[in-house]
Amino acid sequence: MAYGSTADPGPWYKVARIVAVLLILGVAGGVYAWWKFFREVPQQVCEDVEPSRRGELCASPEEERFKYGSLGAEWELGIPYPIFHVLPRVFGDLLPRPGGYRAFGIPWEEGRELPVGFSKKTVGFPRVTQTCAICHAASYRTSPDATPVIVPSGPSHTTNAMAFLDFLEAAANDPRWSGDGMLPEMERYFDLGIDDKLLYRYLIIPLAKQRVLEQARDFAWMHAHGRPAWGPGRDGPFNLTKFNLLRLPDDGTVDNADFPSIWNAGIRENTSLNWAGETQDPLAVYIDSALGIGAPPATVTGDMEKHREYLRAKQPPPWPFPVDAALAGEGGLVWQRECATCHAPGGAYSGRVTPIEEIGTDRERFDTWTQADADKTNAKALELGVVRKAMVKDVGYANQPLDGIWLRAPYLHNGSVPSLTALLDPPAERPRTFWRGCDIYDPAAVGFRSTPADDDCPGLFLLDTTLRGEGNGGHLYGTDLPAAEKAALIEYLKTL
Repeated sequence: MAYGSTADPGPWYKVARIVAVLLILGVAGGVYAWWKFFREVPQQVCEDVEPSRRGELCASPEEERFKYGSLGAEWELGIPYPIFHVLPRVFGDLLPRPGGYRAFGIPWEEGRELPVGFSKKTVGFPRVTQTCAICHAASYRTSPDATPVIVPSGPSHTTNAMAFLDFLEAAANDPRWSGDGMLPEMERYFDLGIDDKLLYRYLIIPLAKQRVLEQARDFAWMHAHGRPAWGPGRDGPFNLTKFNLLRLPDDGTVDNADFPSIWNAGIRENTSLNWAGETQDPLAVYIDSALGIGAPPATVTGDMEKHREYLRAKQPPPWPFPVDAALAGEGGLVWQRECATCHAPGGAYSGRVTPIEEIGTDRERFDTWTQADADKTNAKALELGVVRKAMVKDVGYANQPLDGIWLRAPYLHNGSVPSLTALLDPPAERPRTFWRGCDIYDPAAVGFRSTPADDDCPGLFLLDTTLRGEGNGGHLYGTDLPAAEKAALIEYLKTL
């Protein structure tokens, strides 16, 4: 063909050009989809902190990972961060009280982007999931005007997990959970491109709504069979296992139980963190708990082994008020005589399980779990490829070490006794009702304020010990001591 010819190159050339264009568009579309939905960015848990404050707020990488580190649940359970950010603003009328996520009693460190117990990681887009600290981060104030002190690995006695789940369900059932209802608020806080707005309006917001509604159906059992509400500082740990992990039929049982402290794990090896002794291995408890908040089986063991090392070294905080050293010394003798056998590390019955007939505390939590449930859970773990110590059905409730006992109020497995002074009263003299969820400490009672809500502690929860699973009886140990010995013992317990 001569130079400058305009002859037709033929049909195959045109087909090749069309195929090439389609391939380029397909590759570009695939890259775009990967970037927007699948691209995983390594998490930096202190990236939200101003550089000038990182030394103050991020002193311990292990602790930061415990509070804010991703457990890998973003794809399955992650809430898009822009949606999470605007939920309290769009649905403020559905909150239990004003205050955003603080309305659920969730601790929040000043200067942080998220409450303690929440992680943000980019998988395509930023997504928020929960961490172990959602159940294990205590908070206390020494007075109404004091700044809250947050203690990772302590029991999250102010966090109302059920109220948070109920809020998500109510929001997802509200017509404002839509592009029209949420995008204007999102645009106030986030720089969204045109494509982002379209994706959120027609894909991400509807899919997030669908996922929250599916979760609400999974948790419908919480309100079935007249079960008492969890209230702050509690959940239903073994019903969560039975109904959410194993998908067993609802058997109507009640297992409301307080979040335990998990600090000082070194003295808890080969003992049970479970209230009723179901697993004699803290690592196995960490693994099962992480699976419950969406951690993928393939990585959960490695992540929890890292947490175990942090928790072995983590110590409970000291009593923040003055101690009468002489009185505490007298109380140490009472402790050795009355309590150390069961509660001192190395005691003859420390870490062992006291039969339910002997300890006499509310048995609903104990009766929730059977050996058949344990066998099914062990089989499920193996099915998921998770190797950990097997669970069992034991005979009662486990004797726990009492380190940091002052910050572990309320007491007994179901949190039905507000203070140490009340725990040493005979059951008939313990409060029948009291208010849970306050973070202001009452050093005289050795527990948190439990009187009706006021401006210093709004939004409290009334616990009624006459309801199923809420009984405050049993644990008669020390209730018949003379008043002077009780006072000395309590003074000593402050030092543990």
